[in-house]
Amino acid sequence: MKEKSIVVGLDVGTTKVCTIVGISDPKNPQTELEIIGIGTHPSHGLKKGSVVNIDKTVKSIQNSLEEAKLMAGVSIDRATIGIAGSHIYSFNSSGVVAIKGAEITDQDVERVLEAAKAVVMPSDREIIHVIPQEYKVDNTGGIKNPVGMCGKRLEVHVHVVTGAISLIQNLVKCVEQTGIHVDNITLQPIASSESVLSSEEKEMGTLLVDVGGGTTDLALWKDGSLVHTHVIPVGGNHFTNDLAVALKISHAEAERIKINHGSVLAEQVNQSAHITVQGISGTKPREIELSNVAKVLGARADELYELIKSIIEEKHLGSEINGGVVVTGGGAMIKGMAELGEYILERPLKIGYPVPFGGMTNIMQNPKFSTVLGLLLEASKREGAPYEEKNNTNEINYLDNDLVGKLSHSIKSVFKEIF
Repeated sequence: MKEKSIVVGLDVGTTKVCTIVGISDPKNPQTELEIIGIGTHPSHGLKKGSVVNIDKTVKSIQNSLEEAKLMAGVSIDRATIGIAGSHIYSFNSSGVVAIKGAEITDQDVERVLEAAKAVVMPSDREIIHVIPQEYKVDNTGGIKNPVGMCGKRLEVHVHVVTGAISLIQNLVKCVEQTGIHVDNITLQPIASSESVLSSEEKEMGTLLVDVGGGTTDLALWKDGSLVHTHVIPVGGNHFTNDLAVALKISHAEAERIKINHGSVLAEQVNQSAHITVQGISGTKPREIELSNVAKVLGARADELYELIKSIIEEKHLGSEINGGVVVTGGGAMIKGMAELGEYILERPLKIGYPVPFGGMTNIMQNPKFSTVLGLLLEASKREGAPYEEKNNTNEINYLDNDLVGKLSHSIKSVFKEIF
């Protein structure tokens, strides 16, 4: 076994593909993860977080990987990847088992997680995560790790994240075609929470809002556990498209204006200020008022925050959000997003920046890198875990989930029952 391990986070997003390479020491988890390479490339082939063109997606991933390899000076053969998209659906579940021995073992924990996972699901969906929220031993709740405790009855409350099998397989296929083995798949807002939120924020009750290119992902944390996740099919690309249509300009020009001059609050913009925009190919440049840009972006931001507000009300999450709201992702960088969000959601709100670690540069300390940095941290955590933990029931390995594996497992269980 090598002294140090190469760990890789790969974020295949709607607007960009980002690869971050780090070095971790599995023998000494206390040593800080060190970042040695980063590669980012515009993404082509995805829409609202889902693959719509395999060839273009593979090419984008390949370019990002090559850039990261060149900077890191190492070869990359496996990675932890993020997933999002409107096909993601999550719910809370629970399971109960009787304890056979004198004290609770790892096997009992696995059994209770399996019981919580045993829910009726459509045949086209697959479980991505089963995340324990709390364990109860003989009705004593609030337990995070019950192993070694005495009791007769073990109960668990979990958060289950599912996705469409075909869309998950398409993403994995694109990554594998570049010669990379997918170690693990992580829901993007969970990864973003890992790099942005402190343990105190997760304890208090904080809603993370990750405004990506194609989707906005929500993750609510309370008492250190994930309580709710949700994917809204509205993201930064929608802001850009609105500008392109309203101002009759190209998508690239709209993106440039959004980044350099964009604001979602028209009243904060100098009403007499103008900027020059390049119209559709062949037309002359023209002047437009900055207040018009702010009105277009503000209307879309209004809609996004109203959607978030309705989800909070519909799912009765209001009482859980004691630590406020943290907005991250590339879309969080539009001016006025924090002020408008605080006004509409009526709660404390801040822009979430990744917490620095491992020689992170100022360029990387940007909300648009929150997800990929979180994926790197997830990969590092799993690298340092014992083999059994890496193959825990908490995570599903899609690459081994074939028909032969299922058949052999079911045959084994039948023989166990008989003998």
